[in-house]
Amino acid sequence: MASEEMVVTPWEVAGEIDYSKLIEQFGTQQLTDRLLEELRKYTGELHIQLRRKIFFSHRDLDWLLEKYRMGEKFVLYTGRGPSGNVHLGHVIPWIFTKHLQDKFDAKLYFQLTDDEKFLVSQNLTIKDTLRLTYDNALDVLATGFDVKKTFLISNVRNVQTLYKVAVEVAKHVTYSTAKAVFGFKESSNIGIIFFPAMQAAPCFLESAISGRNVPCLIPAAIDQDPYWRITRDVAPKLNYYKPAQIHCKFLPGLGKGGKMSSSMPETCIFTTDDPDVAAGKIMNAYTGGRATVEEQRRLGANPYACPIYYYEMFLFEQDDVKLAEIENRCRSGDLLCGEHKASLAPKVVRFLMEHQKRREKAKDVVSECFIDPCDKELQTSLGLEMF
Repeated sequence: MASEEMVVTPWEVAGEIDYSKLIEQFGTQQLTDRLLEELRKYTGELHIQLRRKIFFSHRDLDWLLEKYRMGEKFVLYTGRGPSGNVHLGHVIPWIFTKHLQDKFDAKLYFQLTDDEKFLVSQNLTIKDTLRLTYDNALDVLATGFDVKKTFLISNVRNVQTLYKVAVEVAKHVTYSTAKAVFGFKESSNIGIIFFPAMQAAPCFLESAISGRNVPCLIPAAIDQDPYWRITRDVAPKLNYYKPAQIHCKFLPGLGKGGKMSSSMPETCIFTTDDPDVAAGKIMNAYTGGRATVEEQRRLGANPYACPIYYYEMFLFEQDDVKLAEIENRCRSGDLLCGEHKASLAPKVVRFLMEHQKRREKAKDVVSECFIDPCDKELQTSLGLEMF
């Protein structure tokens, strides 16, 4: 039977993902070993997500590192669309972003696009998305970001900070361009047509605040790339640097095929899942095994068709030698799927319990991490003095 056609857009990811084709389709650059070695000069080590090519593609990362070598610090920018609870697929790029923040002592602007999720959803009210913004922000801080250098942005509550830059961006994006990139239709509401300008704004926010050009690096999954293509086209017209990007792969769902999706909760491990529920999801997951134990012992299994193996690769087995052993035992038939699930489940449970403790502590500081809409110094720096 033919595999499902690959679809990768900011709103939908489906089918069997061919990352080489995505590089060609989106016009990005492969993350080469040479560039990784250049990055290692500044970090002293390669993060697990770089070693294992989970981050695989980029735009202008080489330019950004050259700027850094010449003494220009950069800021980080990534985000989350608060449409529901956070799952492990969302956390993967955040973990790498924290690594970059630590190694480069970088500020992070983290955008929570509560406006977009309200505009595209038939079911969420603006109250819902604002509630989810707060809830998702707890997961962001539980990832371990430096709260003194992390600035959370709610598009709805912090619109005054973003809007001046967003309007400048919007003036240089025609409807025909936005329609071609995002597939907007005549029935699309005018809010979602403007939204790409809001998502572009944090790329230039540090430059606008400081009054000088500051490089920006965006670590994110590659489905968000269309937003940055428009942003990069606009940047020179506003006399800003083009934002650099580094793209990660998708953590597969626990079902057969496709990335993790909140719309199919049985395929996701949510950060708020009860540990016993999460362990049950692992034990019920689809695998790349054979129909019978005897057949698997004889023929082996395919780890690259198995989400359990990808969970180990992306997050839960930090030791590369041990990961290779898991792959070899799977291929040889020595490791059965049930055994592998049983060994993974406690790792997932430990991760969740530790994350949930940090999530609870984040309630004490989360309000302080959002950009203050009444910060007079900030508003003055943006040319938004209160009258």
